[in-house]
Amino acid sequence: MALLATMLATALTWSVPASASAAPLVGAASGRCLDVKGNTDTPGTALQIWDCNGQPNQAFEFSSAAELRTMGGTRCVDAYNNQTSPGTPVIIWSCNGGANQQWRQNSDGSITGVQSGLCLDVNGAATANGTAVILWTCNGQSNQKWSTSTTPPPAGSRACDIYAAGGTPCVAAHSTVRALYSSYSGKLYQVRRSSDNATRDIGVLAPGGFADAAAQDSFCAGTSCVITAVYDQSGHGNDLWYQGSAQVPGSSQSSPAKATSESLTAGGSKAYSLYINPGNSYWRDGHLTGVPTGSAPEGAYMVTSGTHVNGGCCFDYGNSETDRKADAAGAMDAINFGTQCWFGGCSGSGPWVQADLEWGLYSGGSQSWNTNQRAFTAKFVTAMLKNNGTSRFALKGGDAQSGSLTTVWDGGLPSGYSPMKKQGAIVLGSGGDCCKPGGGANLSAGTFYEGAVVAGYPSDATDNAVQADIVAAGYR
Repeated sequence: MALLATMLATALTWSVPASASAAPLVGAASGRCLDVKGNTDTPGTALQIWDCNGQPNQAFEFSSAAELRTMGGTRCVDAYNNQTSPGTPVIIWSCNGGANQQWRQNSDGSITGVQSGLCLDVNGAATANGTAVILWTCNGQSNQKWSTSTTPPPAGSRACDIYAAGGTPCVAAHSTVRALYSSYSGKLYQVRRSSDNATRDIGVLAPGGFADAAAQDSFCAGTSCVITAVYDQSGHGNDLWYQGSAQVPGSSQSSPAKATSESLTAGGSKAYSLYINPGNSYWRDGHLTGVPTGSAPEGAYMVTSGTHVNGGCCFDYGNSETDRKADAAGAMDAINFGTQCWFGGCSGSGPWVQADLEWGLYSGGSQSWNTNQRAFTAKFVTAMLKNNGTSRFALKGGDAQSGSLTTVWDGGLPSGYSPMKKQGAIVLGSGGDCCKPGGGANLSAGTFYEGAVVAGYPSDATDNAVQADIVAAGYR
């Protein structure tokens, strides 16, 4: 009879919808959801992380009594057997008002037990489905941080609004085409004309809008212009200056890209791309300006072109060395897009979305064939990379004009790259050891329209929403 009662209770639980205010708790390191194991409301069932799926066992809400309720509000998150030591299992139990069922949601994304003072922690900082959630000493790491955003970003949100809503805010945001925040009304990039070396900042036509290309056309009329800087919209000051400028001295192989090599339309407005040829590259020492370092999780995306590419090293965008030297495996965490395939595993003739992790361009998690890798040849391509810093990275690509993203890798880091050793600079258009005397060559070609670097490991839902925003931008 007891077994029958349990089975009936479980069956009833499956039919109980989450309350209107309940929402997923997404782990910042894994991008996976806090989950009641087995989708059952049986008291004593453990908590784990699992791919987000919208089921009631992944819906949680804080009650007025500081309880963390789940399973349609029928169960409370509970520290096992009133224990208060690190390593205590976290389970669900009938709500009883006990101190071991009271939780505090903190501004840094952590959740602490009122009784224990310990944090909800993904065991061992792992990110795989089924990893247990326990209590552990609070340490500020990403495996103890949870995004509790319950509403999608409002209509009109741009890519960085979407990332912020998903708990992975942009720490660098660059574009010559448009604002990446719905409220951004500042400058996008700087041009310099050859006739008198004067410079002008090019902004947006309206907050959250597209570039004022007419201002560039007027300023550059009758002469030629180059793009000297692409400004950071995130507020962190991570502006990208061409290597060889006063802001990036000591560069021997780099010059600014021509400002008028390619025009396009986006949002029905004229804009210009950052059209990079061999000898052009941009850089920022982003250290201490919010860019993830070491093994901290990170994501990045860019909109590039599948038709202006080559096999030169290395058309990258993302995290790079602060000293512009090839320091170690894992010192970089940048998107690479081109026709160069170092280790094989790249289907067709390219171009491919890969990861430049330093000492290697990776089409997947090893120096072997990746059956999911494919070429992206559209005029406008979305390229994404995300890396939890210790065990997992993912590569995605898609047509920036239509459709969804394709995941070409989601799995383990290559051997020798765990933990990552990111330094926090940002590179665009070259490898990380460019362009000091004696450094790496600057041989790549590629086009940059927009991109961002984010803190944390974005969820797949966030990735998909960013792709939808890019498609809605109307690149033509």
